[in-house]
Order: sequence, then structure tokens, then C-alpha cells
Amino acid sequence: MSYDGSTPRPARPPRGHNSSFAPHVPDPAAAEPLRGGASPRAWTGHHRDLRILRRAYRRQRRVTTFAVLGCFTLFLGLCAGHPALMNRPVAGGLPVGLVVALAQIPATWLAVLVYESTARRFVDPLARRVNRSVPWTGAEQERKR
Repeated sequence: MSYDGSTPRPARPPRGHNSSFAPHVPDPAAAEPLRGGASPRAWTGHHRDLRILRRAYRRQRRVTTFAVLGCFTLFLGLCAGHPALMNRPVAGGLPVGLVVALAQIPATWLAVLVYESTARRFVDPLARRVNRSVPWTGAEQERKR
């Protein structure tokens, strides 16, 4: 039991529902018909920019992750499926398995470099656009400088 004497705050409505407690039933006669029978444009504005930014970031993460995991899975598959191939010596007497294993380090660094360059080229401009469109982030102060 709480000894807090303040008035309790009402419970938050479920996500996507109206914040008022009374059910809101729109009057179909009061609604203005849209021109040409078109639906309202819900895919514009700040939320659209956020969706585009999330999609670009998600795509970037997936491509990079699958590239690095693909190299590692290829190495594991070769080790399990063709051990004789992995034991063959390459130049200098090193086995193929060791060369492929050591090649994963530069492949990982290459994936990081590609990730950073695509972030600078595609994701960062989207993030700057979203940041400029939000008034409470201080973007106006950056533009005045």
C-alpha cells in the first residue's frame, strides 16, 4: 500500500488508441468527403522520414551482418564438408583452412569500412534531415551559427 497522498494518474490507453476514456465514434455525416475518393496522406511528414531512416539503417545492418556471417559460415562448411581440402598446403606450407580462417579478419574489417562509408553516404543524410525537422532538438540553433 502506498502512502502517497497525490492524486493518481489515469492509466495510459493501449498503444494506438485514443487518449480519451470515452469511446470516440466519428459521425460519418460530419466528415468531409475527400477529393477524388482518395485516402488521407498518412505516409508524409516526419513519421515518413523516420520510417525511411529506420528502413535504411535496418537494410545496412542486415547486409553487413549477412556478409560477415556468410564468410564465417563458408569457412565452417568447408571445414565440415571438405576436411581434405582444408588440410592441403598452400604457398609457404600453410594449410588452406588456416589461410581461409585468417582471411576472415580482413573481411570483417572490410565489412566495417563498407558499413561506415554507406552510413555516411545514405543513412547520415537521412538522420540529419530528420533532426532538422524536429523542433525540440535544437536544430534551429545549429542553423543560426
